[in-house]
Formats: sequence, C-alpha cells, structure tokens
Amino acid sequence: MKEFLSQLRGALAATVVLAAVTCGLYPMAVWVLAQTLFPNSANGSLLVDGSGTVRGSRRIGQGFTSPRYFLPRPSAAGVSGYDATASGGSNLGPLSMKLRDAVRDRIAAYRAMNGLPETESVPADAVTASGSGLDPHISLRNASLQAPRVARLRGLDPARVQELIRRHTEFPAAGFLGEPGVNVLTLNRALDAR
Repeated sequence: MKEFLSQLRGALAATVVLAAVTCGLYPMAVWVLAQTLFPNSANGSLLVDGSGTVRGSRRIGQGFTSPRYFLPRPSAAGVSGYDATASGGSNLGPLSMKLRDAVRDRIAAYRAMNGLPETESVPADAVTASGSGLDPHISLRNASLQAPRVARLRGLDPARVQELIRRHTEFPAAGFLGEPGVNVLTLNRALDAR
C-alpha cells in the first residue's frame, strides 16, 4: 500500500506540473510572443474604419455580389457562403456532376458579367471554392479580367483600377511559397474610399 501511495503521489505531481506547463505556461508564452512580435496578426488582422467599426479581417474572405466590386472566389462555407463559423469546402470530388454543373454555370456567369468571349479561359479561382471557403484572395489574372467591368461601372480610369490591383497584391511568403494574390476586401475598400 505504501508503494502504491508513493506512485500515486508521483503521478499526481506529474499531472499537476504538466497541466501547469501545457495549460498555463506554454499558452501564456505563445500569447506574449505573438502580442510582442505579431500584434496585428495575433489579434485577427482586423480592418477598422475611421469611426472605429470593424469592417472585416484581411485573412477572411467576404462575399461581394454587386458588379461594382471585385468578386471573390465562390464559397462553400455555410449555407450562404462566407460563414466564418462553418469554414470548409464542399467535399465534392472531380467526378461529381453537382460540382461540374456548378462550375459550368459559374463559368457562364463569369463570362457574361465580365463581357468575355466563349474562347476566353476563365481562371480556376473564379469558379471553384477554396478548401476553407474563406480565402480572401483571388489570382492576378482573375482581378485583371474583372478590372474593366469595375472601372466602367464606377466611372474610373482603367489604369487607376490596375494600379489599385497592384497595391493590393500580396506576394508569396519568403518570396517563393505560393502565388501572388489580390486581397479582395482591401481592394474593394480602397475602391469605396475613392
């Protein structure tokens, strides 16, 4: 019995120490480092307007439907899309008729909205959702194909719209991890600020 109590005491002590380290010290150290080194990212990369109202996050896509805006990738997150509490893809595979029909319809709608001929290829990110359904970026080609429509409907010089696209393009991490992408939310906010 004495040996059992000794082992029990050791196990309880180890549990308390590990709980203190993994549930207290480690999370606190990570939080302090994040707040010190990356405060904007650690707090959600929030976009706040002049009145102090949060308008979104640089890291979470939003659904824009007006043709006066650059349109984001389609979203399968939640019932209506872009639901940050229901992040996820559609889980439809490449052989899914539902996915093929949706992509075909999206291609036709994209071409019609942007005045593109049948021979013009449509960027994949314009007609397929990302894995999370919340990707805030579109490809440079997608943005460039939408630019004439946005410029025309807003009465802006197309060169000015292209300049805004360049300013809101984010380049790959470390210069080579991924592709450049245009942040749709920051680009559309810049258009509204004009």
